[in-house]
Amino acid sequence: MTIETRWGVGDSERLRRHAAELVALAPDVILAVAVSSMVPLQQATRTVPIVFVQVTDAVGAGFVESLSRPGGNATGFSLSEYGFSAKWLELLKQIAPRMTRAGVLRDPSNPSGIGLLAAIQGAAAVLDVEVSPLGVRDVREIERVIAAFAQRPNGELILVPTALTVINRQLIINLAARHRLPAIYPYRYFVEAGGLMSYGADEIDQYRLAAGYVDRILKGEKPADLPVQAPTKLELVVNLKTAKTLGLEVPPTLLARADEAIE
Repeated sequence: MTIETRWGVGDSERLRRHAAELVALAPDVILAVAVSSMVPLQQATRTVPIVFVQVTDAVGAGFVESLSRPGGNATGFSLSEYGFSAKWLELLKQIAPRMTRAGVLRDPSNPSGIGLLAAIQGAAAVLDVEVSPLGVRDVREIERVIAAFAQRPNGELILVPTALTVINRQLIINLAARHRLPAIYPYRYFVEAGGLMSYGADEIDQYRLAAGYVDRILKGEKPADLPVQAPTKLELVVNLKTAKTLGLEVPPTLLARADEAIE
């Protein structure tokens, strides 16, 4: 078996070029990571089988016809559903109850970010929180946008997963600490790097499951017949050291729910 690997590093032009290169190799199957990879791949081919991971709303993005019967050349494993993002705001409000403003750091060009933001806005009315979309398209905008948001008090930060925010996670974590912004992230490795809290799918588990779909496709099954699966494992991770630095006391109820508390 030959495995060809390409890395997009958050560069849309590089992703388009790599997608065309991989399709030209006529592979038996392609593993695609996130919406940023799926968009150029489906522009390049509607026949080569694709298994995706870390994708939100595959139906809305046009990758599949339905979750139960994808119907095309792609299937895989979703990162979350839109309603899931409201939980990020709820958890932040629990650990920082005085906060009245939430900045949602997102890439406006990523289609899945629209629905995630809408769910957060829906929960904000109940929690009495003002939500501000913080659109960033490159690394230079990240520092400027976060600094501007932090000028007013009682703010908190929600990070929507995109290639840009994942690649620049250490910068974002450092900026949140500098401006004393409680923040919640989609993956545990943000918390391991010093972030306050994360809630989301077990990322590694998605790759294990995707390997099973790749195996089935190599043995003759069609992506159209393999249902898109939702996350089977969700993790809540809290960094107690970061909470203390921010002057936050983690409620016992939240701590009891956490899968891991990093000292």
